[in-house]
Amino acid sequence: MRKIFFIMFVVMFVSTTTILAQNVDQNTTQTTEERETLNFKDSIKSLIKSTAFGGLIKETEEDIAKEQMSKNKRLENTYYSKIKELQSVPAPLWQNIIMILVGLLLVWLAISKGFEPLLLIPIGVGGILANVPIANIAATPVVLAVEQIVFTAETGGFLGQIYSFGVESGLFPLFIFIGVGAMTDFGPLIANPKTALLGAAAQVGIFGTVFGAILLSKFVPVIDFTLSEAASIGIIGGADGPTAIFLASRLAPELLGAIAVAAYSYMALVPIIQPPIMKALTTESERNIVMKQLRPVSKREKIIFPLVVILLVAFLLPDAAPLIGALMFGNLIRESGVTDRLSKTAQNEFINIVTILLGLAVGGKLAADKFLRFETIGILLLGLVAFAMGTAGGVLLAKLMNALSKEKINPLIGAAGVSAVPMAARVVNKVGLESNSQNFLLMHAMGPNVSGVIGSAVAAGVLLAILG
Repeated sequence: MRKIFFIMFVVMFVSTTTILAQNVDQNTTQTTEERETLNFKDSIKSLIKSTAFGGLIKETEEDIAKEQMSKNKRLENTYYSKIKELQSVPAPLWQNIIMILVGLLLVWLAISKGFEPLLLIPIGVGGILANVPIANIAATPVVLAVEQIVFTAETGGFLGQIYSFGVESGLFPLFIFIGVGAMTDFGPLIANPKTALLGAAAQVGIFGTVFGAILLSKFVPVIDFTLSEAASIGIIGGADGPTAIFLASRLAPELLGAIAVAAYSYMALVPIIQPPIMKALTTESERNIVMKQLRPVSKREKIIFPLVVILLVAFLLPDAAPLIGALMFGNLIRESGVTDRLSKTAQNEFINIVTILLGLAVGGKLAADKFLRFETIGILLLGLVAFAMGTAGGVLLAKLMNALSKEKINPLIGAAGVSAVPMAARVVNKVGLESNSQNFLLMHAMGPNVSGVIGSAVAAGVLLAILG
C-alpha cells in the first residue's frame, strides 16, 4: 500500500505542476476543419499500399492528388514546427525550476526505488540540463540552405546534437533493438507458437488508447491531440520504450519527452500495475493450472526463425522492417554460434552506450515549454489505461483459448504479452507461485513476452503505414 500511495503522490505532483504551468495558446489549437481525418477505407488502402501487394491497387488521378497533398501537408507541418521551435520564447524561470525538480524526482525514483535506473537516470539528468536557463543545452542544430549552399547556422547544445543524430533520425531505438535481440531467447515462443496470439492480443491496449486519445480531444477542451499524436500515445500500451520513441519521433516529436517518460515509468511499475488486474480477471483454479514442460528447441530452428521473420515482415509490412529487422539481426548474431564477439558487444558495450545517449537525448525534450501542458496529464492517464488494457487483453484471450482448446494454459501468462521483457514474465511467475508454490511459469510466460516485442513493433509499423 505504501508503494501505491507513493505512485499516486508522484502522479498528483506531475499533474499539479502541469496545470499550474499551462498556458492555453488559442493560436495553436486546430479547428475542426484543420484536424486530420482518416476513414476506414483510406486506412485499409494505405496499409495495403505499404505491403508487397501495393502494386495490385491501381491508383487514380484523385488518389495521386490526395497523396501529394498529404505529403505537402506533412512538409508544411514540419517546416512550421521548425520555425516555431526557432521562434519559441524561453520559459519563465519558475517553470524551469519545476522541471528541474521533476528531473531530480526521476533520478530519485531510479536510485531509491529502482525504477528503470538505466534509463531514468540519464533521462532525469537530461531533463535537468535541458532546463538550465540561458545555456540552451537542448537546442537542436539549425541547418540552412541559401542559394544551394548548405551550412550550419547554429550548432545547438550537446543534448540537441545527440537528439538530432540519434532520435530524430530513428537510429538509437534501432540500435537498442539490436542489443535486445542479442539478449533475447526466442526458444519458448518457437516451442509453443500459439503463445504468439497472447502477445498479439496484448496490443489491444495500443489501438484502444488511440481511440481514447481521440475521444479525450473531443470532450476535453484543453486537450487537443491529432491522429498522429494519438497513435504515438497509444504505443505506450505496448510497454516497449524504444518502439514508443521510434514512433513518436516520426509522428509526434513535440510529445516525445512526455511519451518516453510515461512509457518507461509504467514499464518500471509492471510489478505494481499488473498483479491486481491479473488476479481480478482470473479465478484461483485458473491461476493453479500447471503447464507442461516446453519441448527442446534445436539450434537450426533458432537460426531459421529470425530469417523467416525478417522475410515475412519485409514482404507484408515494410514499415515495421527497421524495428523487426534490427531485433532479428541481433538475435541471429546470438544464435548463429559463430559471432560471439559481436553478440557480446551488442549485449553489453553497444547497448549500454546507446542507452546513455538515448536517455540524455530524451531527457533533453523535457524542457518546460514542451512538457508543462495539459496534454501531459492526458498522456500519463492514457498511458496507464493503455498498459492496463494490454494486460487485460492477453489474460482474456488466454481464457478464451482455454474454452476452445483441450490443452489448458495458465491465463496468467497472457499478461506477459506486453513487451516489458523480462519483467512482465517474472511478474507472471511470481503471481503463479503465490497460488501454487510448485507452479513455475517463467519459461511459459517468455513466449508471449517476446512475441509482445514483435507485436508492438508490428503495431508501430501499421500506424506508420496508415499515418506516416
